[in-house]
Amino acid sequence: MTRLNLEQLRSFLWVVRMGGVRKAADGLNVTQPAITARIKALETTLGAEVFDRTTTGLKLTKRGELLLRYAEQFEQLSALVERNVIDPDGIEGHLRVGASETIAQIWLPDFITRLHQRFPKIEIEVNVDISIVLRAALFDREVDLALLLGPISDYSVDNVELPGFELAWYAAATMPEPDHVDGYFNRPVITYARNTRPFREVQSALFERVGPDVRLFPSSSLSACIRLVEAGLGVAALPVVLGESLTALGTVKPFDPGWVPEPLRFSASYLADPKSQIVEIAAKCAAEVAEEYLGYKNI
Repeated sequence: MTRLNLEQLRSFLWVVRMGGVRKAADGLNVTQPAITARIKALETTLGAEVFDRTTTGLKLTKRGELLLRYAEQFEQLSALVERNVIDPDGIEGHLRVGASETIAQIWLPDFITRLHQRFPKIEIEVNVDISIVLRAALFDREVDLALLLGPISDYSVDNVELPGFELAWYAAATMPEPDHVDGYFNRPVITYARNTRPFREVQSALFERVGPDVRLFPSSSLSACIRLVEAGLGVAALPVVLGESLTALGTVKPFDPGWVPEPLRFSASYLADPKSQIVEIAAKCAAEVAEEYLGYKNI
């Protein structure tokens, strides 16, 4: 007879939460046969089926509903053991981090380095995308930690606030000075992707302050925005920490039309259930790295 173990209970919980074996396997970074084998071993140990297999999917049996309460208690105890007993150097696992490109361009490498030092045996997978995609990936459990424009206002999500990025206007260093500062906006305004909060704010502010004829060139790639500005194809409101570096290189120059968009606000967001000590530590680590990086830049 097989023995009950935590991996079986963990797989059981993921199948319940994800609604199927395939999504549970993706979330746990294992194969579908492995999940199926664990559930079968669990049912063999219990001497009862925990799922009814129907044409529409899996449904908990009465025994399965009873097991669910105990499995959640085991999960909470396991998290306490990780936090209070196990040496962090000995924790092994797989952490999937989703990051907006703004963060990827600035302090993400420092964060991954710090995280690897903290958990040297963890495999870290990084996905860079726009915040709306990362938000969906978090709810679909395709990433464990999302560093994105936030916070996410949902009861199921915990957020750690990250330091924001002040913005300033930049044009190509070779662009001629216009007769009036608003003349910079005769060129296209390179901005964030259309389905983002920064795009909407820039669009609204330009309409009110400059007029309806300003052309907007949205892009989901911050690096592409920078290259377009450097090439003189448009102007953009960029994070100051990046703009200062580009100004020092002589590729762009700042200009002041008398207003700037609101600072970009980010959060390290993760699902509160199931509770993960590693993810919580990673979120706090992201805040520490961001504060140290921006504090250093402001010295």
